[in-house]
Parts: sequence; structure tokens; C-alpha cells
Amino acid sequence: MKVTENEIRPEAMFNEYLRLAAADTIAYFKNAHRETINCPACGARGKLLFDKSGFQYEECPSCKTIYVSPRPVKEAFNSYYTDSPSTKFWATTFYKVTENARREKLWKPKALLVKSTIEKYQQDNTVKNVIDIGGGYGVFDEEIKNIMDVNIVIIEPSVHLAKICRVKGFHTIEKFMEDLEKDELPPERNCFVSFELFEHLHDPQLFMEKMYKSMKTGDMFIFTTLSGMGIDIMLLGEQSKSLSPPHHLNFMNPKSITQFMKKIGFHMLEVTTPGKLDIDIVDKSRQHIKDKSWISLLEYLDEHDKEEMQTKIAELGLSSHMMIACTKN
Repeated sequence: MKVTENEIRPEAMFNEYLRLAAADTIAYFKNAHRETINCPACGARGKLLFDKSGFQYEECPSCKTIYVSPRPVKEAFNSYYTDSPSTKFWATTFYKVTENARREKLWKPKALLVKSTIEKYQQDNTVKNVIDIGGGYGVFDEEIKNIMDVNIVIIEPSVHLAKICRVKGFHTIEKFMEDLEKDELPPERNCFVSFELFEHLHDPQLFMEKMYKSMKTGDMFIFTTLSGMGIDIMLLGEQSKSLSPPHHLNFMNPKSITQFMKKIGFHMLEVTTPGKLDIDIVDKSRQHIKDKSWISLLEYLDEHDKEEMQTKIAELGLSSHMMIACTKN
């Protein structure tokens, strides 16, 4: 199924969201205390890439992870994600307008992908619950419920999004994952899922250590995040809309996230980059590409060629959309 960025992120609406977010960077982060951190994946000292909206992005010379440092303290992010104007706009306007398109183009295929991944690695069919961390609008949960006989638990700290999930009838815990008590989770075999959350995390190691402790032996964790080695991010650099503070703080890649997850103790099952939008994003943003040979290439290729290129980029692990499947042994 061909997907374009405008179908799931209409340009005018997405730009309004980014405008509100830019204002929020001042309201929530201008006076927040900041702390210098090393690479969240391997611990090496990073080098400055660029400043954007009052935040500094660094790149790790060792594992090529991109990350924000110095980083505002966690309390500033908690306030921002709980009830900021841009978060409210995303929940009440953006999601509502794009729900149908995102359901068909993103969430139905993602539900099928998660189902096939669970069946691939849990052949005894013992997963009873899907725990959706940062469940957002609950659309994935509706779709996975349609194709799997599982119970759903949503963990969602946003007051606006948690309300929407409850209205849809899902058991919703209005907390950050880091604050969750283990006895709040069901006792049977669980598959934890998380989509486009990892790049937002203030402290990825703290989150993953909490995840590991919350899982039982045999539980799975499937999540998606942004890869800093994605072709669109590498070509567009500072002009990439994915590099958007204060939302996106961590951009690991297939190699660095494997190293990171093993360090926590997870058994890695697979890391893939099943993205479909990279070439479409780059094609729409030619004016920001500094490498003129890429502009000539995009002008030369027809639509079929671009689809073939996108497929190859995904196969090579060079899409910015990354999916990780792991388990606790």
C-alpha cells in the first residue's frame, strides 16, 4: 500500500502543530534547568550538530546516535506532555482530522505487523494481553483487538488522550510508564507495545530498565521509533521535521539500539526499518537538500522507481522508521 506523508500528516495542520510546539518550547523550557548528557546509547561524549528552537542536537562519534544535550530536567517535560497547547492540539484536532487516514494507512498495517511478529516468536500462542504504552487515540488498540483475541491495557499520561481512550472503552492507566506499579499489570503473558514514544523519552535507560522490571520471563516488547540513520534525516539534517524539539530527543539506529537494549538485559529478536515515507519526505523537501546529486536523482526517477528505492531503503535498514522486537528471557 503506497503511503504519502500528506495523507497522514496534512502539511498545513502539521505546520500548525509545529508552530504551537515552538511556542511551547519557550513557555515550558526557556527557564528550565538543563543538564549535559553523554550518548544515551553507548555513553560516549557527543559532538554538536546544530541548534534548533533553543535545543542542541549532538551526534555520537562512536555509534552515530543523535540526541539532545544539554537536556531540560524531567519535570519540564512532564508538564509539557500532560497539558500543553500543542499536546492538546495533537489530541483534540490533529488526531481527530487524520484518524481515518491514519487508521487505514498506518494502524491497520501496523496491527497486522505486530500480530505476525507475535505469532512468529510466540508460537505457543500464550499472549493474553497487549499493553500499549502511550496509547494516544487508541486506534491501534481498536485494530489489534479486531484481529487478535487479546485484552487491552493502555498506559497514557496525557489527560486529553487518556479521556479519549476511556470513552472508547479501554482500560486506561493515566500514568507515565516510569511511575507504574507492577501490580497494576495483568498477571498473564503480556506483549508490551509502544509506537513513536522512544524518541520522546527524557531518560531512555530509566524507561527501559523500568520496562525490563515490569516484564515477566517470556513477555515480549515490540516498539517503533525514529532512526537517526534514516535517509530522510541524513539528507535533510537540521531541516528535517523529525528533528523537532521538544518532542524528539533520541535518534538511535539499528546498530546502536541493539547495543543499548542488550545492555539493559533484553534478548533481541529483530530490528527492522519497515518505513514507507522516506523518499516521499525527501522528494517534497528538495529545496533543503544540500547534495545536488540527490536533487538530480529525484528529478530523474519516475514514481515506480521511487517506490522501488523506498523498498530497498527499508530492506537495507536505512529508513527513519525503525521497529524493534525483543523479549525477557
